Formats: sequence, C-alpha cells, structure tokens
Amino acid sequence: MFGVRSLVPYTETLVPANRDIFEPFLSFRREMDRIFDEFFRSSGLSLTAGEAWMPAPQLDLVETDEEYRVIVELPGVDPSDVTVEVRGDLLVVRGEKKAEQEEKAENRYVVERRFGRFERCIRLPAAVDLEKAEATYDKGVLTIRLPKPAEARKPVRKIEIKAAA
Repeated sequence: MFGVRSLVPYTETLVPANRDIFEPFLSFRREMDRIFDEFFRSSGLSLTAGEAWMPAPQLDLVETDEEYRVIVELPGVDPSDVTVEVRGDLLVVRGEKKAEQEEKAENRYVVERRFGRFERCIRLPAAVDLEKAEATYDKGVLTIRLPKPAEARKPVRKIEIKAAA
C-alpha cells in the first residue's frame, strides 16, 4: 500500500539552501499532505498498486454479555472471496469484489469487469474465545460471533446509592 504523497514527484530535498523564502509553501504542502492522508484514512478508501479503489465495507460491532458480534455489509461479494482472521486483539476482514457484466446485441458485444480489494481491521476491546468463534454469510451480510471467555462474563453487581444526609 502506498500513500497519496508517493503520487507527487516532489520532495523537500529539492528545496534550495535558502529555505526561508520557501517555508510558507513547505508548510502549506505539509498541511495539504496531512489533509489528504486523513481523508483517505477516514473514508475507508484504500489504493494498492495495480488495484481498483474499493470502499471499505460498513460494519457494526455489538457487545452483549456473552459475545462480540461484528456485522459486515458485503453486497455482491462471494463468501469464498472473504477471509476473517483474529490476530491477538485485532479482527481482520479482507476480501475481493469481482463483478462482470456481459451485453450482446446485434452489432456489438460488451464485457465489463470490475475488481477491487478491501480490508477492515477492528481492535477488539477484550479477549475472545477463538475456539468457539464462528462466521456466517447470508444475503450479502457477514456476521462474526466472537464469544467472550468465561472469566470475562462475570455477573454484574448493582451497587446501591445512598443519599447524603
């Protein structure tokens, strides 16, 4: 993966020794780089060399007393093109969307193909029982269930609040 800055053939090493006259421009350049980097990072768009832009899929993280449930929207994605991994406290959902459209008419034949990869990483707030983890895919929605270990499911004790006298 590469950043937006690598697309621009400019580096600060080309700036002459008398930097004082260029400092406002360098500051402006750094600020624009920061804005673009933040935009692409927050929008979920990623660009890897030789691949298409693909928005990161939308997801919800739901916590219950027994488990964490991650619901990922993957319309049009074949479940065999998706992988789900847990690395320590990081859940990684990665895949590829492939679309092909074919149109035949009297004097023409058109085939359009679109491909794009995506990846979402979520830091889980606590340990999970990986032996009982499961993922299901139904009608474009991936549901990942990550049960909490027994020690994380301690009962909740309500504490009474006493009014001050």
